[in-house]
Amino acid sequence: MRIPSLHSFHVSPREAVQLQSRLARRVSLRPFPETVHTVAGADVSYDSGSGRFFAAAVLLSWPGLEVKEIGRARGQVSFPYVPGLLSFRELPPVLAALRRLRSAPDLVLCDGQGLAHPRFFGLACHLGIFLGIPTIGCAKNLLVGEHKAVPPFRGGLAALNFRHRRVGVALRTREGVREIFVSPGHRVSIAQAARWALRCAGRFRIPEPTRLADLEVTRMRKEGPTHPRTPRLDLGLC
Repeated sequence: MRIPSLHSFHVSPREAVQLQSRLARRVSLRPFPETVHTVAGADVSYDSGSGRFFAAAVLLSWPGLEVKEIGRARGQVSFPYVPGLLSFRELPPVLAALRRLRSAPDLVLCDGQGLAHPRFFGLACHLGIFLGIPTIGCAKNLLVGEHKAVPPFRGGLAALNFRHRRVGVALRTREGVREIFVSPGHRVSIAQAARWALRCAGRFRIPEPTRLADLEVTRMRKEGPTHPRTPRLDLGLC
């Protein structure tokens, strides 16, 4: 799939914060028309102790959730680990994996935060602005905000609030499992984000698109680099 170049990733942490502030104003929470034929899941993993990344984008049919394509990317990133700026570290490999898909998805779920972020601009927001496609953040752990107790049944949810603003929901996808934290990335409302995260969750706690992407990057990490030298991602092209 073709992804336009929005900005360079050759930036300092200070410049990254300024970019976040500018791009956050472009995030749309308007509901999208729910004519969905394909859903993609995206995830990225790092080899502990090295700069190698492994990213995967899994394209699934909807509503069958059958795998149609998998885009993979390996390489290295140079942006430092800075809390609140993880999208500048993780987004380039995710974009590289998505570029390897032949078809663009109608909806993207990613393993990370969307609006539920210290500057209201997590990975899902950043990715959605790049793609121009409805994007949802489905995180395993709470980053910011507070919520009341989540009802114990499948589909139970509680509003997630941060700085007097609703930023998402804590959602229970199965009875007897911990909640996940769903927040809109771009071109999707909070209610839609929760609804689609639940629709995409089957027998597991994690929605199927991101679960399959996570399994793929885990497999890639165990296999290691496919070449003697891991290729370096050209961040300036993203």
